[in-house]
Amino acid sequence: MDAPSPLPVGIAAVVVAAGAGLRAGQPLPKQFAIWRGKPVVRHSVEALIAAGVSPVIVAIPEGADEIASTALAGLDGVRLVTGGATRQLSVRAALEALAGDAPRLVLIHDAARPVLPRAVIDRLVDALDRQPGAIPVLPVVDSLTRAEGELMGEPARREELRRVQTPQAFRYADIIAAHQDWSGAASAGDDAQVARAVGLAIALVEGDEVLHKLTFAHDFAVQKLPVRVGTGYDVHRLAEGEELWLCGVRIEHDRGLAGHSDADVAIHALVDAILGAIGAGDIGSHFPPSDPRWKGASSDRFLVHAVDLTREAGYAIGNVDVTIVCEAPKIGPHRTAMRERLAQIMQVPLAAVSVKATTTERLGATGRGEGIAAQAAATLIAL
Repeated sequence: MDAPSPLPVGIAAVVVAAGAGLRAGQPLPKQFAIWRGKPVVRHSVEALIAAGVSPVIVAIPEGADEIASTALAGLDGVRLVTGGATRQLSVRAALEALAGDAPRLVLIHDAARPVLPRAVIDRLVDALDRQPGAIPVLPVVDSLTRAEGELMGEPARREELRRVQTPQAFRYADIIAAHQDWSGAASAGDDAQVARAVGLAIALVEGDEVLHKLTFAHDFAVQKLPVRVGTGYDVHRLAEGEELWLCGVRIEHDRGLAGHSDADVAIHALVDAILGAIGAGDIGSHFPPSDPRWKGASSDRFLVHAVDLTREAGYAIGNVDVTIVCEAPKIGPHRTAMRERLAQIMQVPLAAVSVKATTTERLGATGRGEGIAAQAAATLIAL
């Protein structure tokens, strides 16, 4: 896909980042909090610069010069201005700081909307060829009602309403004049209200759902992946006088697997796969061989522990796939019992469990019958 064409020259921006951001529950104003790897304010400023907007005036709280400079370090064309007691006063201060640049157009954007699509910018700029102002809006899809205390009041017509976003775009001379002409308390909710107060027509353009405003603590919560995948591998030597356990099933054989626990190599690989999927280390970190509690322990205890950790992390077992690598014994006659036992331990449907076997064509330690290896994959689904 071709890169977007550069915007016309003479377009500046104001990014409003002067609020306290208390509702977001962050240890600092939300516009400077880290979101998706970098400060919130930096996301939209970078998007504006990438679109060719310059300069970008960022209105910040009083005394926030150091934290703001750090958040925006290395970005060209960015200037800071101390904001006022309200959003409206902050915007006015930033617009007046642009007087010497005399831009033709200006975009006024809330820092708390970090994802700023280029397509929205283009629609706004195009609309200013026809009207002195333009704002991005989205339709209201839910039914609406007026509230009468805690009771439902009269319905509101959603067809007549729109959700208003930023950036809002204006011809610079018009919007700074509108701000300077404002009388009364500086409490306008956005700049379109200031513009309409002096009779400016405001065009409506299509907004974007990704322009969501970060407001509450959950907006900053770590995004949980819908699916996580882990893999595991283990190998144990075959020895005389040991029992042979595979996938929680005891199998008659002339030798068994040696290990600190029951040495069920298949379950050990599966436990590592599950722990790996949730980033919880490996089986040795949870059940160290040096701990006498696990001497001769049944490996189904390890698997139950891994499944419990999975649930605590907010996931469920989606499916597991275990491959046993050996020359003997034959796994086929025991495969159904193995699947059933693993499904029982993990409390999942039988269809979520796969067990299969292969050989190494008599190559290596497993090929020589010195041991049995297993590898496993686990897919976890967010609850």
